[in-house]
Amino acid sequence: MISVENQATVSENAIPKDASDGFVVPESNAFGQSFRDYESTVRLSIVENTYRLNHINQTYDFVKRTREEYAKLNKAEMSIWEAIELLDSFVDESDPDLEEPQIQHLLQSAEAIRKDYPNEDWMHLTALIHDVGKVLYHSKFGSLPQWAVVGDTHPVGCAFDESIVYHKYFKENPDYNNPTYNTELGVYSEGCGLENVLMSWGHDDYMYMVAKANGTTLPSAALFTIRYHSFYPMHTEGAYKYLMNEEDRENLKWVLTFNKYDLYSKSNVHIDVEKVKPYYESLIKKYFPEKLKW
Repeated sequence: MISVENQATVSENAIPKDASDGFVVPESNAFGQSFRDYESTVRLSIVENTYRLNHINQTYDFVKRTREEYAKLNKAEMSIWEAIELLDSFVDESDPDLEEPQIQHLLQSAEAIRKDYPNEDWMHLTALIHDVGKVLYHSKFGSLPQWAVVGDTHPVGCAFDESIVYHKYFKENPDYNNPTYNTELGVYSEGCGLENVLMSWGHDDYMYMVAKANGTTLPSAALFTIRYHSFYPMHTEGAYKYLMNEEDRENLKWVLTFNKYDLYSKSNVHIDVEKVKPYYESLIKKYFPEKLKW
């Protein structure tokens, strides 16, 4: 196993770029519509139902119990690339912008970052693996329903911020009227740090746990990005920032940089998997052991 003591650091020359710098944001998504349009997407019924089930079922107790189960990492043992291949036919039911298999989304975002940050290979790999946690949906990993795998994430154990997509469905969540969980701070304290906050369960937190437990040498900015890239209420709407500490605020800069590549690189133009595979396999070998426990 790779030693955590050899964890990479972000180079001094790697500066997070503003949204207007470097990457060109396209005018429309793969369907010719605005990005993250949850009111008129052509996938409206599928997307809304996924969030409805997510918001009803993602309780503090469910997340705590599920996270403890998957933290055992006893579901499978395989390489990163083997896990990626399991997503070859997986389509994210929470995504209003794309209905392509996830392996294409991973490569599209990784190649877009690779173009703008050619010398920061840790960013290329972060983009490649950021959604690999969606293997939770696969039979090898327990076939979790998509509402427990995909979608924007949010804290549980405190009030559900109104900026969360399809907020109305939280009224059916048992925690919504629970005085232990429905205040601004809930079970947390101001500035406690996101490390101490329980997030809704899904691919983000799972991939973070897998990477960390298997001794990846990716820098902390990469692990933070993997863990919170779907936390849109925070990095897009500014919600829940009172829970963050100074380290969170520093790493947030990289999530904001990564986010535009994750979101706006989605298209129907396929990446040639076999052409780019050798490069990404070399990065996997650099930052991960050959086989990982999942």
